[in-house]
Amino acid sequence: MSSVATEISVDGQGLSDRLAALALIGEIEGTDGACRLALTDEDRDGRDLVVTWMRDLGLEISIDGIGNVTGTLAGAEPGPPVMCGSHIDTVRTGGRYDGNLGVLAGLQVIEAVQRAGITTRRPLAVGFFTDEEGSRFPPDMLGSLVYTGELPLEEALDIVGTDGAVVGEELDRIGYRGPAPCPSPPPHAFIELHIEQGPILDTEGIVIGAVTGVQGISWTEITVAGQSNHAGTTPMDMRHDAGWAATRIAVFVHELAEEFGPPQVCTVGRVELHPNLVNVVASDAVLTVDMRNTDDDLLTEAEDRLAAFLEELAAESGTGITSRRLARFAPVEFDPDMINRVEKAAAELGFSHRRLCSGAGHDAQMFAPVCPTSMVFVPSWQGISHNPFEHTEPEHLEAGANVMLRVMLELAEIAETSEVTETAGATA
Repeated sequence: MSSVATEISVDGQGLSDRLAALALIGEIEGTDGACRLALTDEDRDGRDLVVTWMRDLGLEISIDGIGNVTGTLAGAEPGPPVMCGSHIDTVRTGGRYDGNLGVLAGLQVIEAVQRAGITTRRPLAVGFFTDEEGSRFPPDMLGSLVYTGELPLEEALDIVGTDGAVVGEELDRIGYRGPAPCPSPPPHAFIELHIEQGPILDTEGIVIGAVTGVQGISWTEITVAGQSNHAGTTPMDMRHDAGWAATRIAVFVHELAEEFGPPQVCTVGRVELHPNLVNVVASDAVLTVDMRNTDDDLLTEAEDRLAAFLEELAAESGTGITSRRLARFAPVEFDPDMINRVEKAAAELGFSHRRLCSGAGHDAQMFAPVCPTSMVFVPSWQGISHNPFEHTEPEHLEAGANVMLRVMLELAEIAETSEVTETAGATA
């Protein structure tokens, strides 16, 4: 890498300012967090702001049929770009860093390259992908699934959300159903900067995580059909109690995770009871089970164990129990050379670093099968995420962005540098 390339860096204050500005859209009062569920009015407004910033940088903007947005800075030669990106949709109780960091740091990388007067041989691109969270429209990583061809566009457009909205109709309503084709041509390489969303880096006092891969994810929605009845007059052995059955499921998956041991995790994240009254035996329950493991065979075994338990529970409780899969992703391993590049960049910049696997799903895992891919993690305070109080120190945000900048410049290769850049580099 040229000496000029090693001396340029992102504007850390600019990154923090952009994160703060985006967090004002869908702001959760009294916190630094935001709620921008996919394809809502708040998501549209967030998209509009980021697209405006892309236009300010003079990027060529492309919007595809599922609403993924890509901004590209041309290189000296045409061809697939070195791409970074993430998402700007949030969960209902979102923080300001999850997803947003990877997108806005990408803008800062491109701005730093432009400010330095550098022209890269390969184009540089930054994208944000629709409905990464899956909170409104399952599955998660919906946009990147379509982008990489893992999910047909037509099927994705027909997905019905938790509120009854349809993906295609909502894309039309907010004006983000674009003309670019799906799937899109794969980039030369893909890198995603993200907060860890876990406690490892923060606990160990390490600045940069070189992510080795993403554990497998299984989401299941379970429906229990019982019988509504009076809570005071119905004997316990004559009930068909959907609420009790739902509780048994939650206990079962928790104990299953304990039995398997790390890294197996299981979560019941949503429970809905009907009629949901204090003095009425619940007639119906709907709940979700999230199971994750780095070993696909063990994840499959956990799924099989849950299915067998549901069959036994239906007979024991006198209820009807059905399930449907919301999402299923096998574990993903990132490209070894890309992981090495992240470690090398962190070392050259003087940042402490370690390898670790991601416990959360990310858009990067969808790119791993189609191009060399890696991720950069920075610490999450106390491991808190999907929470308005998630926090990452500004110097860590800047450190992660500079690691990503260095990796992207290596991959894109500098073609030429202006005289102004050389002077600026000499006095930096």
